[in-house]
Amino acid sequence: MSASVTESTTDGHTTLTLTSASGELEAVYAPSVGMVCCSLRRNGDELLGQRGGLEAYAKKGSTFGIPLLYPWANRLAAMSYSFESTDVTLSADESPLHFDSAGLPMHGLLGASPYWEVVEAGESGAAALLQARLDFSAHDELARAFPFRHMLELEVRLDDNSLTVATTVIPTGDSNVPIAFGFHPYLALPGSSRDGVEIELPVTRHALLETSGIPSGEHEPTSGARAPLGDRAFDDLFDELSQPPRFTLSGPGREIELEFEGGYHFTQVYAPTDQPFICFEPMTAPTNALISGDRLSSVAPGEQFRAIFKLTARG
Repeated sequence: MSASVTESTTDGHTTLTLTSASGELEAVYAPSVGMVCCSLRRNGDELLGQRGGLEAYAKKGSTFGIPLLYPWANRLAAMSYSFESTDVTLSADESPLHFDSAGLPMHGLLGASPYWEVVEAGESGAAALLQARLDFSAHDELARAFPFRHMLELEVRLDDNSLTVATTVIPTGDSNVPIAFGFHPYLALPGSSRDGVEIELPVTRHALLETSGIPSGEHEPTSGARAPLGDRAFDDLFDELSQPPRFTLSGPGREIELEFEGGYHFTQVYAPTDQPFICFEPMTAPTNALISGDRLSSVAPGEQFRAIFKLTARG
């Protein structure tokens, strides 16, 4: 048996299913709905929190699975920002903005975006491969809110044990492109109980947040040593990580490991007590970096920025 990519339909949307050579690991992507990974199954058991599923994501932007948060992850403190010599004012009338409960712009502009184009789907080196791209600057409603010309590419590889996701930003104009994106993987062990579930966080510094969720500028040292998840709740930003940055969610006979392989140096950990999932969010910049400038990086014309994370399922 060889790895494969097959087309199907989920909630009325075309989806592509990547299947590993052994058939044990399977990932489902919806290119026309933001290139969201809407399912990751090992031996038939779902490993991603489904919440409202693909239809709610398509209609309302309600996140689930593994959505891309682009061009900023988490929230911004205001409706305007400046980068180098460019001043930007955001408008919900002109761009596809999403907002948190306090009215702050949340999770960027590409939630459920229909603009992704699949450029390759099939087997590559014993793995299932899916490649897609989005010409960000070709769409006025996106460019008004993030006017930095570039191409965005996403490459997904699935082998017998792991799902690897590489995101590449390629400037196509004559200006630098700020880098502040991330992903929001909703990881869930089969079943809804937290009994016997443990987590390990490779974090060394906790960034304190205002009630709005925006970093206050204060920090405290912390440790994420393996410990029971129990009734603990998280909605926390960690802005210094230990190396290698490997996050684990484990239960009896099961483990999911999320490793930042490059480009991601920050994380938001999100785990409400009333939901059967936890999110270890790969982030290329801290929350609100487009406004604060805090450790905000950029990619210059003629160069590329690439960030990679890998999910490994065991048991």
